Formats: sequence, structure tokens, C-alpha cells
Amino acid sequence: MSKSNFTIEEMDIKLKTNFIGTNFIFYDEIGSTNEELLNDKSITQHGTVLFADNQVKGRGRLNREWISYKDNSITFSILLTENLNSKTINLINLAAAISVAQSIENLFQLDLRLKWPNDVLIATRKVCGILVESISKGDKLERVVIGIGVNVNQPMFEGHYNVPPTSIRKEHGKVVSRERLLAEILNEFEKNLKKVNKSPNDILSNWKSKCKMIGEKIKVQDGEKEFFGIFEDIDENGFLLLKDLKGTKKIFSGDVSPR
Repeated sequence: MSKSNFTIEEMDIKLKTNFIGTNFIFYDEIGSTNEELLNDKSITQHGTVLFADNQVKGRGRLNREWISYKDNSITFSILLTENLNSKTINLINLAAAISVAQSIENLFQLDLRLKWPNDVLIATRKVCGILVESISKGDKLERVVIGIGVNVNQPMFEGHYNVPPTSIRKEHGKVVSRERLLAEILNEFEKNLKKVNKSPNDILSNWKSKCKMIGEKIKVQDGEKEFFGIFEDIDENGFLLLKDLKGTKKIFSGDVSPR
């Protein structure tokens, strides 16, 4: 059986960051960790992490429901309030995905892959979703919030999904410490966040090394629109470059699937 209660002290021992998660807010239950950090203006500290043991109104991209499981998931959001630049928001998204993948790889030696724009997979199954949101005043970004949900100890999943889900426990074969995993992700994210501004090419090349779809034929579904072509590359801001018979077009959002 898994140890259900999340112990902040246990996470804290493993946390080696200077600012990410040094202000840690814990909720037994909350609607959405992203909503809370976006809307509660009394929370201002750069790097604040808000963690919910049970998130009941989690959202993915396109307002899709993100189902989390009490005691079996980690659902949390990170608040950024300093050095914000609208051009780097997508790179922050990629940095978050790299951080989750790297952490799971470090701890459990599994086959981690990244799927554009923000999914983390173990082989072909989704283990983590990421949602980056921001609030601006005029041209100025005031806060950026990175929401991350990881399937950790779920033994099984019911229902229909666009991408079949999995959990670390299912792939690793053992119950996993959520505290240790969360600390590892926050440690990795602080390192990668520094690279977003100082060496963005490291983020791009690291992300690409874990994406198995580059060079493949894909379909991109963006609302009612569908695009087909070769996943040629990502550009310097992390947007998808799709090559078809007419040339190369830049894709800013959408669901990518193999063709």
C-alpha cells in the first residue's frame, strides 16, 4: 500500500533550490492550483509553489478536465513574478516538461519522451500534463503560473483518453515517494529556468532530444482546423514548424498525433 499523507518535511529534506518552492503552500483540497496562484494577489513571492493533495477542478489545455487522484498524484503550480518576458513563455513550458522528464528519468530510469506542446510520456503513454498561464497589464507580464500534474501511484485508469495514460508506479512496478519526486522536479526546474534566459538553445536542444516525433508525418488539430505534414522542427521560441507541399508553417497551438 502507498503511504497516503504527503509530508512537507520529507520533501524539504530533498529540496536543493534557492527560490523555487522555498515558499511552499499546501492545500488538502482545492479547485485549481493555477486559478489560486493567478487570482490571489496576496501571493507575490517569485518561485512560490502551491501544492494540492486533492485538486477537484484541474484543467488542461483547451479547458479540458485534468483528473487527479487524491494521494496518488502530484498536482502543483509554480508562480513566477520576476524577469518575465512574453517571448519566453513557451520556453518556460518546454523547460517544465524537460524538468519532469529528467526527474522521472533520474529516479526511475524509464523511457521518457516529450510530445509537443506540453505532454510528458513514458514511451507512448501520458504521465504528466502541463498548463502555463499568465496575467498581463498592458504589455507587461505580471505573473506566470506553471501548472503541473503527474500521475504517480495510480494502479489503473478508467475512461476514454486522447492519449492513453499511465503512472510511474505502473511503469516502475513499485510505489513511489511523491515527496522525493516533487523535490526532484523543483530542483530540475530551477536549473532549467535559469537556462531559459541565459542559454535558451540548451532548452531547445534538450527538448528536441526527447521528442521522437520530429521528422515524422503528423496531424495537428487546432479547434476546427486540421493540418497535415512533416514535423520539421521547433523554432527559437519553441513553436512547431510543419512542412507541407506549400512550404513550412508555424503552429502556435494544437493537438499533435502521428499520421
